[in-house]
Amino acid sequence: MTTPHPTETTTDLGFGLHHVLIPLPPGGEDACRAFYVDVLGFVEVPKPPALAARGGLWVRADDLELHLGVEEGFVPQRKAHPGILVREIDVLAERIIAAGHELVWDENLPGYRRFHLFDNNGNRLEFLSPSGE
Repeated sequence: MTTPHPTETTTDLGFGLHHVLIPLPPGGEDACRAFYVDVLGFVEVPKPPALAARGGLWVRADDLELHLGVEEGFVPQRKAHPGILVREIDVLAERIIAAGHELVWDENLPGYRRFHLFDNNGNRLEFLSPSGE
């Protein structure tokens, strides 16, 4: 079961982000665990029984929850991606490289240091951290 994420809002509706779904191919759960749990350090959280039967997995780290959902006819998301904030971007980059993954730094977003990479199923991810500029 998931827990609410506290957020500050500026609207009268109280928007917040509960999770982001990233697609994976049927049978791609182990590749997801190898990347999101073993490399990035997320923790797998139990899915409700009615949803667990669909496959996939849910992972969480700090205030971020990702739902990795099985998609028939899966096509990796090479453009669409979540932009994930991280406090220790250099530490994360070193961890990813040490695990054998490639990443590409991109300095084109003023005020942020960021890089892009692809997970074990070919989905694009962006990690960014305020640069203090």
